[in-house]
Amino acid sequence: MSHRPHTAAHLVPGDPEIPEPAPAALRVVHTPDGVDLAAAERAAGQFLQALGISTKSESLRGTPGRMARAYAELFSPRPFDLTTFPNDEGYDELVLARSIPVRSVCEHHLLPFVGTAHVGYLPGRRILGLSKLARVVEHFACRPQVQERLTKQVAEWLRNQLEPKGVGVVIEAEHTCMTLRGVQATGSSTLTSTLLGTLRSDARSRAEFLALTGLTT
Repeated sequence: MSHRPHTAAHLVPGDPEIPEPAPAALRVVHTPDGVDLAAAERAAGQFLQALGISTKSESLRGTPGRMARAYAELFSPRPFDLTTFPNDEGYDELVLARSIPVRSVCEHHLLPFVGTAHVGYLPGRRILGLSKLARVVEHFACRPQVQERLTKQVAEWLRNQLEPKGVGVVIEAEHTCMTLRGVQATGSSTLTSTLLGTLRSDARSRAEFLALTGLTT
């Protein structure tokens, strides 16, 4: 009896029959240089006393500790996994998450600024889990910031990690360092934007992004 030799298919990298392995999700963690809540509480108490505010009353006795914990929370973004998925359908239209809450602290006065961010991108080979756009905004907002830098950091980080065809970030926020003190311009807001790739170089793509964010009609 003759035996027919078995033949094996030789699959090489890049063969369409072999799915590319999914890249491991990037674990994003912001580690501060060191948090000493006890020292922060002592400093907060000294700060209030230097301004003539006594902390001896029952209602103010715990204020230095609350101040320390509040700022520690403001400066501590939650870790997250940057999960991406293959763009199997070849989707090439704009993906936009609008009205993402922004909460940060002005690095010049350590007073809050709050508002919303609109973050969009033109997909390349991979797409991003939608909730991660909000996570990236939070990651860079939870530290002493200026709005201009925050806007640019979010856009450039998404470009570097996702390699999309274009990225757009618009942030509109009210700065209490301007509305509650100094000029006291109540009701004023600050608008910043960063456009990269096709959203910057192509006029039609740029106009579409700005229209969908509500900046133009």
